[in-house]
Amino acid sequence: MAVVTALVLFAEAVGVVLLNLVLSEVTGNQNMSLAGMDPEAMSDGTLVMGFVSGALLLLCGLTALVTAVRDRAPGRAGRFALIVCAVVHGVLGAAVAALVNWSAFALMMAVLALLVLTLVVYGAGDRGPRPTEPAPEPGAPAAA
Repeated sequence: MAVVTALVLFAEAVGVVLLNLVLSEVTGNQNMSLAGMDPEAMSDGTLVMGFVSGALLLLCGLTALVTAVRDRAPGRAGRFALIVCAVVHGVLGAAVAALVNWSAFALMMAVLALLVLTLVVYGAGDRGPRPTEPAPEPGAPAAA
């Protein structure tokens, strides 16, 4: 399950970077400004946002892949990254349902489901031996 999640996140990272490259090019070619902002600044901001988003998705994909290879739950930082990624996909899913279409919403919810399933399947698990109850003292009444 975590391997599929990692592959989906890697593909999504590539898609996000490519989309932002196209948006950056379109923004750079326009002759208009938004509230007096330079089109070059908007183009650069879109490009930076694309690469940062792609890098974060790659990080989450790598976390899921390492989880699958080790076959155990990720550490605190890895779980935090996957949880944040899941929350972002949930929020973006709500946004694309309103702004794009229901197919995009379904895709975002499928990625969200993969992230949550990875977190649940590789839960915290057993963290070692559990403390045992102390042996009763000789002559003490038996516990009911």
